[in-house]
Amino acid sequence: MRFQSIASGSSGNCIYVGSDSTHILVDVGISGKRTELALNNIGLKTSEIDAIFITHEHSDHIAGLGVLTKKYNIPIYASEGTIKGIKNSCRNVSFDDSIFHVIKADEKVTVKDITVNPLKISHDALEPLAMRVYCEGKKCAVVTDLGTYDDYTIGSLLGMDVILCEANHDIRMLETGPYPYPLKRRILGNKGHLSNESGGRLISELLNDNVKHIYLGHLSKENNMPELAYETVRLEITASDTKYDGNDFPITVARRDIPCELLEF
Repeated sequence: MRFQSIASGSSGNCIYVGSDSTHILVDVGISGKRTELALNNIGLKTSEIDAIFITHEHSDHIAGLGVLTKKYNIPIYASEGTIKGIKNSCRNVSFDDSIFHVIKADEKVTVKDITVNPLKISHDALEPLAMRVYCEGKKCAVVTDLGTYDDYTIGSLLGMDVILCEANHDIRMLETGPYPYPLKRRILGNKGHLSNESGGRLISELLNDNVKHIYLGHLSKENNMPELAYETVRLEITASDTKYDGNDFPITVARRDIPCELLEF
């Protein structure tokens, strides 16, 4: 199984997951050109992408969707609410309805040898989902844009080999930063985004001996720093009640501007 964060951040998100025969994207919130270049750099043509799974309709998750689907007619998998949001947000794009496939939380969908099992998340979108991806006994998850998590979230994500988890902001940077008060409240609310501390606590709940890699994603450009996210999450893991230390697993901060290295596991 292969995993690469092509871009992750408040300005755009795009994740590649694949096997030898199947290739999918989770979100296309960057330009079609950037997406194609990143795929070419790992030896793929965009025409080889079998499906695009969209977590929700915000622009940082769908900005490049119109270009790619118009050029390559790639099937789009998303919740019914997200599909409505995509159509409303991309009024200048004439989507063929046959390109859309409705998915629901906790109902598995199979694309060739890859299975995707969405899960519900709390975010201020129409019907947002996070994605669990399975292939030949390997499991990974892309979990960003959630203002809070609960026992359902934790239970849904146990046993993952690779986790990309949100570490959106440092609370103090956000509170003292330039954002207007209503936006600060939105980000800090239960339908906003996880802070570094919250992301670290969620990751601590999900650790197991088989974890191969942890990615920290969807960092805010204005309210976070990669080094701060890394150190905060590492310290949260060490301080947790688990048997693990923050240095027990490789942790990579996913960048908004350059892809991470391709991970094979």
